[in-house]
Amino acid sequence: MTAHATPPQETFDLIVIGSGAGGLSAAVTAAHLGRSVVVLEKEPVMGGTSAWSGGWIFAPRNPVAQRAGIVEDIDAPRQYIKAVTGNYYKEQKVEAFLDAAPKMVAFFEDNTALQFDGGLVIPDTYGHQPGAGMGGRSVIAKPFDARALGASVNILRMPLKETSFKGMTIQSGADLKAFMTMTRSVKSFAYVTRRVLRHFRDLAFHKRGMELRNGAALIGRLMKSAKDAGVDLRVSQSVSGLIFDGGRITGVRLKDGSTLIGKCGVVLACGGYGHDLARRAETFERNDENLTLAVPSATGDGLRLGEAVGAVMDLDLASATAYCPVSHVVWPDGSKGPFPHIIDRGKPGVIGVLSDGKRFCNEGLGYHDYVTSMMDAVDADAPARSWLVCDHRFLRRFGLGVVRPAPVPFGYWVKSGYLKTGKTIAALAKACGIDPSGLETTVAEWNEAARRGEDPAFERGSTAYMRLQGDPEYTPNPNVAPIERGPFYAVEVVPGSFGTFAGLSTDGSARVLDGQGHVIAGLYAAGTDNANVFGGFYPAGGINLGPAMTFGFVAGRHAATQEI
Repeated sequence: MTAHATPPQETFDLIVIGSGAGGLSAAVTAAHLGRSVVVLEKEPVMGGTSAWSGGWIFAPRNPVAQRAGIVEDIDAPRQYIKAVTGNYYKEQKVEAFLDAAPKMVAFFEDNTALQFDGGLVIPDTYGHQPGAGMGGRSVIAKPFDARALGASVNILRMPLKETSFKGMTIQSGADLKAFMTMTRSVKSFAYVTRRVLRHFRDLAFHKRGMELRNGAALIGRLMKSAKDAGVDLRVSQSVSGLIFDGGRITGVRLKDGSTLIGKCGVVLACGGYGHDLARRAETFERNDENLTLAVPSATGDGLRLGEAVGAVMDLDLASATAYCPVSHVVWPDGSKGPFPHIIDRGKPGVIGVLSDGKRFCNEGLGYHDYVTSMMDAVDADAPARSWLVCDHRFLRRFGLGVVRPAPVPFGYWVKSGYLKTGKTIAALAKACGIDPSGLETTVAEWNEAARRGEDPAFERGSTAYMRLQGDPEYTPNPNVAPIERGPFYAVEVVPGSFGTFAGLSTDGSARVLDGQGHVIAGLYAAGTDNANVFGGFYPAGGINLGPAMTFGFVAGRHAATQEI
């Protein structure tokens, strides 16, 4: 008689599924509170979509801002969020977020390798709304030398090709400004030269950039913090199901047949469902046209694991996804990817137009708003697309999409068809398939007002948020300049998304709820597996990572206090 081997079993206090900002935040928090923690990542690298992000974290009333003298009552961000979200205001979760966000920042600063710089001059998106902040409500991880990870750097996700320069991450603010002005400033040129030379040295010796910024720095610092706290980081680990025993979640089953016991519970932080085509079809507007920036592994695993034990999706949101305008990029080697148009739309000397050649929105508003306005303006049976139009002066000064500013050459992008061009506005329109007379009229009207620094149609430059996206050298309006120095250029822009807003229904402690609103004991959700706290709106930069980090912290803290 042949004996059957018992599948191996290991025991931890807490199991975290997923290694983005939300999952690692939960893991580090619980470990610092004395719990044994394992992080399971199904890919061979860690970081999820967080590693590809800009890295900004929305955390009102954070200690970084307070040290800089920016002190505000909790009612200000509460009032602002309520004004932006309207009927989708989620009081319990908003209150939990506002209470925990500054504590989260303080916890990581005081106890871990994760240290922050403040977005002290970054205003909220909708400055006209009551309670809007004019700066200080966001933080970003300080630059990180990946050498501190030792061999673990090999499991850190590489930067996104489209948003880095040969794998070098560039941070918004002073770092980006230096790159944008390197041909006009000796100081900037020297700074960029040093950065580029160090980067190419790292490529030669380490096969990757080691001087990390943005989301890469955030994940690198979280991984270092996890290692320092004794967290067990495991890659290429696929979970097949949750273990429900004694009225609570007590562990997970892996696809290799083994089981892991989590005495305090399990945190789902699998990155949402940006690549789950079936669920997208049920929840995404213009799903077939949407190009997601989420990592390919974001296939809804956490949602399915939760639903199998009674969890439900929270779809009471203005939008199921965090929109961003993107352009299709095809590289010389044939690889493809989406480029997110975050900062170029608000610069002086560019406009967004539809196929009729007409503008349809204030291009300087938030990226989420640009896409929703574009979809609203285009008939349902027509492709949702627009074109960002500029002149040669703009292209060389700011770049456009994946096209970098001077002195980086751009000939390939013209030859590939990514960058359309024409000696005249009419010729450009013909190259894009835009109505020539419509575009000529729009550009003429724009130029007439732009020479006075005005935009009577949409009032670009009228808020602090817009002005920050512009160029202070342009007066009287940093967001407005004429388009008149040919040749002229355009890039086609389509709907894209950073990831999903719709996720599992949870309470203010990040505990997953069933269809009756009851807590599923031992089960938590963080990151985009946790339904968006802001009701499917985009009130400020960092509103994806802010809740991810905060509710990861909340989940880890709550789980660590459970009796075992």
